[in-house]
Amino acid sequence: MKYLDVFVKGYEQYATFLWSQITTPNAEHFFYQNYFYLLIILSLFFWGWEIVRPWRKNQGKFRKDFWLDAFYMFFNFFIFSLLIYSAASDVVVELFKDGLAMIGIKNLVAIEVKTWPIWAHLLVTFFVRDFVQWWTHRLLHRSSTLWEFHKVHHSVEEMGFAAHLRFHWMETLVYSTIQYIPLAMMGIGLNEFFIVYALTTMVGHFNHSNINLPLGPLKYVFNNPQMHIWHHVKTLPEDHQSGVNFGLTLSCWDYIFGTAYIPSDGRDIELGFDDLESYPKGFFGQFISGFRKQ
Repeated sequence: MKYLDVFVKGYEQYATFLWSQITTPNAEHFFYQNYFYLLIILSLFFWGWEIVRPWRKNQGKFRKDFWLDAFYMFFNFFIFSLLIYSAASDVVVELFKDGLAMIGIKNLVAIEVKTWPIWAHLLVTFFVRDFVQWWTHRLLHRSSTLWEFHKVHHSVEEMGFAAHLRFHWMETLVYSTIQYIPLAMMGIGLNEFFIVYALTTMVGHFNHSNINLPLGPLKYVFNNPQMHIWHHVKTLPEDHQSGVNFGLTLSCWDYIFGTAYIPSDGRDIELGFDDLESYPKGFFGQFISGFRKQ
């Protein structure tokens, strides 16, 4: 009964929260608490940049699968959370805490970063989260089971900012599960997590966009379109058949661990994977494809 109450309460709280974000945004905290409109603003910004200064000039303003990716944006970030994810994750967290309590652990926090200066708190949160996500991303490529779900993201044939948001909802579960413990052990605050989340969303939009912005030496630190497009290349190098350029926000992990790969400009390379021609083109087909292959 307890967990049913947690589920119902979690559903009601997220539904109320999302509705308030849409209908009554808080002007004072708009840019670090309202993810709904922030996501729309970031998307319009990068889309406008692609239109005004496109890297691939022959690519349409409404590139192939533009509207499919736009739907993925709202589904993955809001509809999925409303339907099940937010409430179900509350139940899982409650079960996890109860399990720890049974073995005498009542507080998972090992490093109280909230007591640090805000800049240090944000920096540690950013680096730890990105490092965990880099390894998780590699796992999505190396595991044949997880790769069938990750294929959704790699089914993009023309890159644009919204390609960042085309991914299977199973990826949300994998990333959230793996990063939960290290972040919980640091006692990450909700506001600080939101700031980092918003920053990484912005960089993710940039990585997938049809933009050419030379970063100079910063390309060895931050991911960018000229690096990330090689992550989506259809024909992988012989010595990296499980993938290259796994960085989500930071590129430095790929240089450190030897998975960086930028052999040329990459502007017009063919994207996808070997059986892309037979892969489902619509949302529902992609939704169930990973389960069919298991």
